[in-house]
Amino acid sequence: MSAALQPVVIGAGPAGIRAAQTLLRYGLRPVVVDEAPLFGGQIYRQPPAHFQRSKATLYGLDTARARDVHAAMRAMLSDIDYRGQTLVWNAEGGKLDLLHQEQTSTLAYSHLIVATGATDRVLPFAGWTTPGVFTLGGAQVALKYQGCAIGSRVAFLGTGPLLYLTAWQYAKAGAQVAAVLDTATFGQQLAALPALMADPGLLARGLYLVAWLRAHGVALHRGVRPLQVLGESRVRALRWSQAGTEHELDCDAVGFGYGLQSETQLADILGCRFGFNALQRAWLPECDAAGRTSVAGVYLAGDGAAILGADAAEWAGERAALALLADTGRALGPQARGATLERQLARKQRFRAGLERAFPFPAQWAAQAPDDLLVCRCEEVSAGELRRTSRENGATELNRLKALTRVGMGRCQGRVCAAAAGEILAHCSAQPVQAVGRLRGQPPIKPIPFRLTHVLTSQEAP
Repeated sequence: MSAALQPVVIGAGPAGIRAAQTLLRYGLRPVVVDEAPLFGGQIYRQPPAHFQRSKATLYGLDTARARDVHAAMRAMLSDIDYRGQTLVWNAEGGKLDLLHQEQTSTLAYSHLIVATGATDRVLPFAGWTTPGVFTLGGAQVALKYQGCAIGSRVAFLGTGPLLYLTAWQYAKAGAQVAAVLDTATFGQQLAALPALMADPGLLARGLYLVAWLRAHGVALHRGVRPLQVLGESRVRALRWSQAGTEHELDCDAVGFGYGLQSETQLADILGCRFGFNALQRAWLPECDAAGRTSVAGVYLAGDGAAILGADAAEWAGERAALALLADTGRALGPQARGATLERQLARKQRFRAGLERAFPFPAQWAAQAPDDLLVCRCEEVSAGELRRTSRENGATELNRLKALTRVGMGRCQGRVCAAAAGEILAHCSAQPVQAVGRLRGQPPIKPIPFRLTHVLTSQEAP
């Protein structure tokens, strides 16, 4: 490999692994940087060595695919430069700033495949900061990586396929699932069936999860509105309404979320052009069907570009790698299957459109959010403060609101609160949500130890 050609893959989930595998197949030796201690990503997260649950128990319906992805990565570990437990916290001047075991370093790259995955989309409700309330992704991490449930009687709330999958995983593991509370209605899900037929296998899997939960006595409620978590030092109950009637459910933990949102901070810092994606109700970095962004040499793959699922992430990783190879003059030969991968991804896009119809964003959330609702837990900013600041200062753009209230300036860098703050601002300023813009990414992408911040600042001082 030419010394000038140094491809780097960020993320070792399904997209990153398939990207690295493809680069290696065509003679390149990529560097793979991943924040997690073990490769596999969130969906195929690997537990510690002493973990006792089998892969079949851990991954359920995805066991075969998880084994295949893990095996693919293990097979190439001696041929790539794999750097686990390494956070990419900044990118500048063709170099990545890394953090590994409290040691900082830089890594130069010629080409970059960004496969950073996704996080939970959070819409706060009263009591959501009570101990015992987790996002759906957080509930999965506890189960997959730590081998424990988030409570002894867990309620799952929100909407989207992940809601039912996580509830099923908990029930299969022997946890008591108090109920599954979906903000989407049965009518919305029924109307989406024709579009969901774009992927009959995945639709059948979803129907199986619902049927299994019902058959095992788990209460499923649709068309609900979350009202409040009850409890002080710990969750003791959940209040919710359905068709105007209020209910109270005994539970000691809540897992909630409203689908997933792409991790885009790194793409932002790299200078990628963004556009508003109406389907996903989010600002996403723009890329072509092969994953090429507006920045030469930077490619996107997997959920960091669009939420399409784990199998699509594998295809997108391979497709981005093929694009990189073509752009660097590699002869791919007749075995390259770029067009086939793009057709598969386009079919997933059609299925995703069906999912958005089946599990729509709760459009009334911002109008119903009370003024005392805490939106940004890091900086303790309420919905009322956001509304008041917008009215009194004429703030109609999200970064202006951030400057005035500090919303999104805390530890999460807006990952948890940005979507909700944008919805509040759009509603109170009578604008479509895309008109308020998005929070701009800035380093560090994720928190780094204060001691290192001081060292870095001292080194840069004249």
